[in-house]
Amino acid sequence: MKGMGPIPPGFDVSQQGRLAIGGYDCEELVAEARGTPLFVYDNNLVGAKIARFRHCMPAGVLLHYAVKANPYPPLLEWLCRYVDGFDVASVGELLALEKAGADVVAVSFAGPGKSNNELKVAIKDGATIHLESEGEARRALDIAGQLGKRPRLSVRVNPPFALKGAGMKMGGYASQFGVDHDRVPDLVRGIIDAGAEWRGLHLFAGSQCLDWTAIAETYRQALQLAGDISDAVGVHPTEVNLGGGLGIPYFEGDEEVDLDCLGRALGDQLADGPPALATTQIIVELGRWLVGEAGVYLTRIVDRTTSRGKTFLVTDGGLHHMLAASGNFGQLLRRNFPVAIASRFGEAATEEASIVGCLCTPLDMLADEVALPNADVGDLVAIFCAGAYGLSASPQAFLNQAHAQEMLI
Repeated sequence: MKGMGPIPPGFDVSQQGRLAIGGYDCEELVAEARGTPLFVYDNNLVGAKIARFRHCMPAGVLLHYAVKANPYPPLLEWLCRYVDGFDVASVGELLALEKAGADVVAVSFAGPGKSNNELKVAIKDGATIHLESEGEARRALDIAGQLGKRPRLSVRVNPPFALKGAGMKMGGYASQFGVDHDRVPDLVRGIIDAGAEWRGLHLFAGSQCLDWTAIAETYRQALQLAGDISDAVGVHPTEVNLGGGLGIPYFEGDEEVDLDCLGRALGDQLADGPPALATTQIIVELGRWLVGEAGVYLTRIVDRTTSRGKTFLVTDGGLHHMLAASGNFGQLLRRNFPVAIASRFGEAATEEASIVGCLCTPLDMLADEVALPNADVGDLVAIFCAGAYGLSASPQAFLNQAHAQEMLI
């Protein structure tokens, strides 16, 4: 038998003995959506995360949402009222924010390989462009000149350090992301001399880290580096985006980030920080940490079969909707997400079974040899931690299966 990650807090047993999400029985939600597979996002759980961030982080630190984590339109509309800004990585995400009414908050545009059209749209919309190279800077300045607009430009820094313990490291090595730190001062001087509005710096050293001490040390190094760059330029930046990096517990043995300790550490760092950043606005940009644990993927068992003594519960969903749970989204060794038989959420485990999807590939494994209540055809399965990098990060067109639905409650 193999372990699984912890079921996030905030989920209950309904009066019928089934999983309740946001107080609603899972079968009621499926009926409202007219079937499975279905992603359900609980905005109350997202709101609780935002409130916790505000409580733990130093006063004045801004919270931005990374749209790539989950671009579901109703979720974006809801977040517009509660976050200080958004970060996008495509013109599609930028347009989605426009439809969601995000014109009332700050928007930044990051990512390598921005097309001329994307730069044009971003400049027209007044978004802050996080430049990833000198070449991108030249193109942005040329396009701004053609439009007769003063662009808002920031520089993404490829730092000489990485976030220790990160699931994905984004610094400390050669990378297409950002400009090497020692070349940044010259680039910033050129931006200012060209008459653009230099907004500041974006540093992102890694993601999916659960160790607050590692994140705090990365923040310390990032603030020092931002101060050094500002001193070299001779101009104080309006803002410094520290990125995110905060992970969520996906797997057995994982524990949540201690946000109280992290917030106190960042407060101490800012109180004794580089003089060049004394009036600089500090931004923390989060995606997964805000929405990941608020999402549940519901899929229905369509077959129960055995093979060589092993039980398989075959569902109408799969990796084409929830790639990360299959272990094919960055995992070196496959481990189980938190899962449950939603139809029997109040029952104890009585058997070992594997949950698989309906795709014609052995990669379509949603849970491998986990302890579950005895389940049969017609029961609902819940995959937790599905609110970030779920549907939009999965190959929905694979084998031309039906798309999953989404719902915000």
